[in-house]
Amino acid sequence: MTANETIKQQVKHQMRMIKQGAVNLVGEEELEAKLKNSILTGKPLTVKFGMDPSAPDIHIGHAVVLRKLKQLQDMGHTIVIIIGDFTAKIGDPTGKSKGRKAMTEQEVLVNARTYQEQIFRILNREKTQVRYNGEWLEQLRLDEVLKLASNITVARMLERDDFENRFHNNVPIGLHEFFYPLMQAYDSVVLEADLELGGTDQTFNILMGRSLQKNRGMEPQAALFMPILEGIDGVEKMSKSLGNYIGIYEDAKTMFRKVMQIPDSMIIKYFELTTDILPEELDEIKAALAAGQNPKESKLLLARTVTSLYHTPEETGAGEQFFEEAFTKKEIPQEVESLEIVAQQRNLFDCLTPFVENGLVNSGSELRRLVAQGGVRKNGVPVTGMEESIENGDVLRIGKKKFVKLILI
Repeated sequence: MTANETIKQQVKHQMRMIKQGAVNLVGEEELEAKLKNSILTGKPLTVKFGMDPSAPDIHIGHAVVLRKLKQLQDMGHTIVIIIGDFTAKIGDPTGKSKGRKAMTEQEVLVNARTYQEQIFRILNREKTQVRYNGEWLEQLRLDEVLKLASNITVARMLERDDFENRFHNNVPIGLHEFFYPLMQAYDSVVLEADLELGGTDQTFNILMGRSLQKNRGMEPQAALFMPILEGIDGVEKMSKSLGNYIGIYEDAKTMFRKVMQIPDSMIIKYFELTTDILPEELDEIKAALAAGQNPKESKLLLARTVTSLYHTPEETGAGEQFFEEAFTKKEIPQEVESLEIVAQQRNLFDCLTPFVENGLVNSGSELRRLVAQGGVRKNGVPVTGMEESIENGDVLRIGKKKFVKLILI
């Protein structure tokens, strides 16, 4: 194979990795040219990801873009995380039916610290640049801001769905809100970004960066848009409020179990968006499923892969063993969380309050309903009533998913 053919193969592989799972890539030909030049010169691409530090708690749905950044980082490219300390003071209007309250400097810094702790569970801290856009935006003079604003018309701004809807519904739009996408776009100019990543809700802002670079005579950044990930129910957007999320800080047993709960129809999408799987490996999984392989085999591989990204091999193995014992073999797992119970009557009534307080059930009435439906087992045997006696060391299975070992005090 000639040197030119080798470079073509490398570019093709990187493009497959970049596009895997993405909704859209704007500037594909330009990106291919940038990748080829990067390989020839040894100079990595500058990949930008802007972060509004308003929601610092991450689940694997939020991590979809971060996983793509990790893949780019593993290819040798430079990841630059932009923390919008200055733009957060404007308030991102994206997707909002009214103006968003601007954050204080203290709120921004606290959230940014929390966010960084979480993103470095995915990205390599030593190979990641973290920049605050106040570093350059606070230095802009008024004449520079006015020159920046001349790059876009009010009509173009009103093409944004959120602005357009508010305008037609007579909901006030603050003039300062128009500056948010401009400021975010200016970040790309300062960084000379080659590629910017974001969710589909950031399309307008990211493409603004591309336009602004063109107006400045720069090579425009490519724009990669990642989809919104459905939760483990396979229907609604992953959300803590809906309870269909997988948190990156959850223990290995919980994480493994939750991945195994996703519908079979979501297996490939979860591989694409929540793991770093190579396209060639994903081709094999698709082929196996198409040939009639039991989806459980692919789902087990998915659960191992996702869990191992956030936990040690030992923890991942323990998570799989717990799942097999508790949910496949219908056995009592070897390792079960313990709960101390102050027992006076030494029956299930003593468990009502501590079970509610520890989130095992939502209420006493839920526990009674589960007992009546045969949904509570003691040491593998169905409990028949709230009068069921309890002893120190008894293991209760509550519903289909929760186990607890009773420690009577």
